Amino acid sequence: MKWQGRRGSRNVQRRGGGAKSVGGIGGIAGVLILLAGWYFGFDTSGFVDLGGQGGSQSAEVTEADLQAEQFVSVVLADTEEVWAEVLPQQAGITYNEPTLVVFKGSVQSACGGASAASGPFYCPADKVAYLDTGFFTTMSERLGAGGDFAAAYVVAHEVAHHVQNELGILGQVNQLRAQVTEEQSNELSVRTELQADCFSGIWARKAQEMFGSLERGDIEEALNAAKQIGDDTLQRNAGQTVQPHTFTHGTSAQRQRWFARGLESGDMSQCDTFSTNQL
Repeated sequence: MKWQGRRGSRNVQRRGGGAKSVGGIGGIAGVLILLAGWYFGFDTSGFVDLGGQGGSQSAEVTEADLQAEQFVSVVLADTEEVWAEVLPQQAGITYNEPTLVVFKGSVQSACGGASAASGPFYCPADKVAYLDTGFFTTMSERLGAGGDFAAAYVVAHEVAHHVQNELGILGQVNQLRAQVTEEQSNELSVRTELQADCFSGIWARKAQEMFGSLERGDIEEALNAAKQIGDDTLQRNAGQTVQPHTFTHGTSAQRQRWFARGLESGDMSQCDTFSTNQL
């Protein structure tokens, strides 16, 4: 992805960071925790107490973290321009830009406390996406989802949840999830996540059209990332038996398929995961 030297967003904030270093997550237990963060996804903090005690806890911010922050800023700027064009044209509403908080260690959101182990997430309550910059290293080294466009896909996916929030989708889904069984709630979560993947595909298409920022192999990186974070793949890699009724994001094949659908169509109406029986 061509991102160096390009405009960054003014909506990126860093919380925490300093000279004090906290212990990293390592070994098999660490991998399982990080996989769990991917498994639960964008709204975990809205439904699960992640143990935050308020404020932010700091870990040492490295040069790699700072470079990741610059990268995130450019990707976020691209999403701002893309959705500022797409939402008025296709949904008839003005796009209100989200804030993206990068942190190291742990952070407090309006949805509760979170840490690096939680994985990236979007909090509808404060309309902020949260990302530990060290997670990109985790993606590459532990989840087998390396590449800058794989990282860009992660940012675009969280921003897609903000788009859903702007459209009123998240509020409706969360209200329904509180009224149904756990299995039905999981199915609603899957449909929400797959729509966000589809919206991410729209972003990738429009980013190429508007900025020419994609390079050879970028789409393959995004599709590989979608594969590596499918519920079935995550459960297998965690040594678990695959249990479809527990899925909250969709299978690897589904995540790839819906990303590709958004990429190929560029049309939000093609991302209606809630009305189809063919996920």
